[in-house]
Amino acid sequence: MQITGRYTDGHTADVRDVTCRIESAGTSLATLVILDADDSSEITRWRAADVFPQHAPHNQLRIGIHGRPVGERLVVRGFEQVRAAQDMLPALAEKHRADRTRQFKLAGIATVALASVIGAYLVGVPLLASRVVHLIPAEWETRMGDMVSEQIESAFSENGGFEVCDPDPDSLANRAIARFADAAMEGTGSPFKTSITVIRSTVPNAFALPGGRSFYFSALLDQTESPDEFAGVMAHELGHVAYRHGMEQLISTAGTGLLIGFVLGDMTGISVAGGIGSALIDSRFSREAERQADQFAADVASRMAFQPVALADLLERVAGDDAFTRAFALLSTHPLTAERRAALDALTVSDSANLITPFTDAEWQAIKSMCGKPAANSGENSGTSEPEGDNPAKNSDKNRSPS
Repeated sequence: MQITGRYTDGHTADVRDVTCRIESAGTSLATLVILDADDSSEITRWRAADVFPQHAPHNQLRIGIHGRPVGERLVVRGFEQVRAAQDMLPALAEKHRADRTRQFKLAGIATVALASVIGAYLVGVPLLASRVVHLIPAEWETRMGDMVSEQIESAFSENGGFEVCDPDPDSLANRAIARFADAAMEGTGSPFKTSITVIRSTVPNAFALPGGRSFYFSALLDQTESPDEFAGVMAHELGHVAYRHGMEQLISTAGTGLLIGFVLGDMTGISVAGGIGSALIDSRFSREAERQADQFAADVASRMAFQPVALADLLERVAGDDAFTRAFALLSTHPLTAERRAALDALTVSDSANLITPFTDAEWQAIKSMCGKPAANSGENSGTSEPEGDNPAKNSDKNRSPS
């Protein structure tokens, strides 16, 4: 049996037309003899067991030889000639099968490695974040929170401006909010000085940053119908501050870059700085983080006498907005599952007759009017008289129904 092809010796660019025949076929000494097509002179001999297939276009067979120059090869074209070459050189098929097996193994190993990386990212990094966050110095986290806050202000400025609804820290509304935040964080041992800022935005949202800063958007305030709802949301956000969930989320989002920055003591040079603010706002906390923040809100409610289930009422009301709004709103970052609703319902204070609102009517009116929209008379909504003075702690004898 003979086949025709084209031969290259690997030393020069010359390509020669050749004919090939097999000698001692079927034995360990089988040899492929390559002859010049014009004068039948012998060009070279290949040990048949040393040949191997190379990548080639369709309907073409390229054959290499071990132990010879890399560029030395025999190219066979045409279905009949390719089939004849494969019959003459069974080592080609064996090595092809071995190569395919090796490729499948490599693909399997790569798939397992990729799955391991994905698993480490989805499970390992968040788990690591929950362990590492307690090693992060409070000063470092506060600086990171300040940097993220600057990014948020910059993002708002590029889209119409960043506007604090009431910039006067001594206003009735801001003093009431600050008093609530201080009372909510009392006894937590948190190293952070908390601040709650109401800003103007068309998106109903609220979120907490690493280091103690929290924001309440005016669009959400417009939909907030009672002091209990406002207190419930802010207590929930302060729960994220107390448990340092924002820093956990930042570590999970930034991954090793942030940890390396921490180890090297470098905050300004790390690549994770850009865009991290939006990542924190848009990403979801874990179910455990939400459960902890809900429980924190319930604990605050028991100390400050408001109904924690009001948080669920507000979340469900926000869920009635259009899909675009929900995609960036409080419900997206704090999804209200049936499980969470049931848990908040279970935390509801049954003896509602002894409850008072966390803010006086005057304070609530001032808070609702911070962004220019006056509140309905909360005394009329509750069906009770307005407590005297600005501090609800001085009016514990005044009963008020929950909203």
